[in-house]
Amino acid sequence: MTATDDRPFADFDPLESDAPDNALATYARLRAQCPVARTDAYGGYWALTRHADVTAAASDSRTWISSVRAVVPSDPRGLRRPPLNFDAPAHTPYRRALDRTLQRARITALEPRLRAHAARELAPMLARGGGDVAQEFGARFPAWVTTEWLNLPDDVAPRLADTATAWVRAWRRMDGPVVNAMSERMYTIARDLVRDRRASPLPVESDPASSLLAERHEGAPLDEEHLVGALRQSLVVGMVAPPILLGSICVHLAQDHDLQERLRAAPELLPDAIEEFLRLYTPYRGFARTVAHDVELHGRQIRPGEPVTLVYASANRDAEVFDDPDSFVLGRPNIAAHLGFGRGRHRCAGAPLARLALRIALGELLAATSGFVLDGPLEGARMPEIGYVSVPLRLTPA
Repeated sequence: MTATDDRPFADFDPLESDAPDNALATYARLRAQCPVARTDAYGGYWALTRHADVTAAASDSRTWISSVRAVVPSDPRGLRRPPLNFDAPAHTPYRRALDRTLQRARITALEPRLRAHAARELAPMLARGGGDVAQEFGARFPAWVTTEWLNLPDDVAPRLADTATAWVRAWRRMDGPVVNAMSERMYTIARDLVRDRRASPLPVESDPASSLLAERHEGAPLDEEHLVGALRQSLVVGMVAPPILLGSICVHLAQDHDLQERLRAAPELLPDAIEEFLRLYTPYRGFARTVAHDVELHGRQIRPGEPVTLVYASANRDAEVFDDPDSFVLGRPNIAAHLGFGRGRHRCAGAPLARLALRIALGELLAATSGFVLDGPLEGARMPEIGYVSVPLRLTPA
């Protein structure tokens, strides 16, 4: 198709299969032959698949904006919550308030409690000799990470795990009533949190709700509903990717016993291994932008209002940037170029916390076992994610 062709037309079909290998093969073809590709799925959208193009778009928030569409498929209700769905300058105070609570000292202080939560949540699988590492451990431990960061009561974590899991499943199948019901439960948690912090604020460096309440935009407090919305978004963003990441990592290690044993014997290698796993198994193919004005890229004309996905999972396997891109290479010299947490103004605010959580989760799993293997069929993630959402393992306790 040429830049002047009218819509609709399709270069690929993201609905052909949820199997990660099939999706990655499609993206490899698009990188080589059609780096700015269009599909008519989900109402029609573009996909940028090359590392250079994804990086440039993510880094240029004036041209590639987030306030119209930030993900494909989007929330069926069309709600806009900060900071993900806002552009600067409206985005900035929300991001500043959250960043304040994610500094190194705060993250380091969380580690002992998170490690205890991980060991406890892994114990039932160990006792049974196996289970679904993505749906069980991978879904429940992240709920503790979120509740510890937000300073929520312990009884919230199990409710959050169940609610967020149901919300994600409903969102993927565009089930509006269930999305609404589960979202309202999380809104209730967020509203209760704001009410409690208004009455009894905590230090802004260690409490996201207190930090948001203390933030000012043009001299005024943040809008109440947007403040609640930012906390509601915080409740779920840390619940979507971790089960898929941990599941995909476990699939890899279950099929590479030498690497599994190497990391078990030398846990000091885990930080470098996690960076390479983040590159290989970036769980996002649907984060999106729209353009503020007409943009021509690789001969394709992108118009304002048309969603454009930044396919981080494809960019991270671009051979123009990463040698032998489909292989695990521990200590890859340019690993910092990976886009596992995005780039630019909307780069994942929780990246330091996510790295810690992955290191703890994988470290606890390896330390508690002498080996693990796949023990049943795998289930691949649907748009907007990529990876495995169901990973049955058989565990051999240490």
